[in-house]
Amino acid sequence: MNEQNTSMLQNVFARERTILKNVYLWMTAGLALTGVIAFFIAGNPSLLRALVGNTMGFLFIVIGEFALVFYLTARLDRMSQASAIGAFLAYSALNGIMLSTLFAVYAGVVIYKTFFTTALMFAGMSLYAMTTKRDLNRIGSYLIMGLWGLIIASLVNIFFRSSGLDYLISFIGVAVFLGLTAYDTQKIIRMNQEYGSGIDEETFTKLSIIGALSLYLDFLNLFLYLLRIFSRSSRN
Repeated sequence: MNEQNTSMLQNVFARERTILKNVYLWMTAGLALTGVIAFFIAGNPSLLRALVGNTMGFLFIVIGEFALVFYLTARLDRMSQASAIGAFLAYSALNGIMLSTLFAVYAGVVIYKTFFTTALMFAGMSLYAMTTKRDLNRIGSYLIMGLWGLIIASLVNIFFRSSGLDYLISFIGVAVFLGLTAYDTQKIIRMNQEYGSGIDEETFTKLSIIGALSLYLDFLNLFLYLLRIFSRSSRN
């Protein structure tokens, strides 16, 4: 590590901008990997059926995703820098397999429109979180409650199959994940401050990865809820 990097890592405020840049770069890399894999598998129907079209393959992917998220969040301090990067990219790849079905269900125009809308909304909330003097930590518990409410309502609607409730859930989902985008952006800034000057390059990278995972999930869920809204609007 050169002297310039050492000086940056030991300065909390100088490190803040760099860590946010790294977080967004890793998040973008994860989203790009997800998109490329989803597009590739969607263009190969036999591969799509083999990976997602059978129960065992689907369960393997779902279990793998949960295992990787747990591994990253629970063992971050004990894992190596390479392991953190590998787990994040593997999770992004598995999501690509899962989301490959979107290209078969939704029209390409709707997907692209949704993606650009998501990117603009996400960027706006991230910028707000970085510039506001308001402490968003206070709304974190409400956002988590909202997230659990979304999960429960979605499970209930599996049995009722109400299109009206599904539409309402989608709008609430957009609001919750917009809030989480701002909250998680500030959380990354707080985590950086909590380390003070005692941080090395490997810890810096791992902190960037866990921040990227949080924002990756916010972006992806925001995209999926908006996709449901736009697809219904296009049908009407």
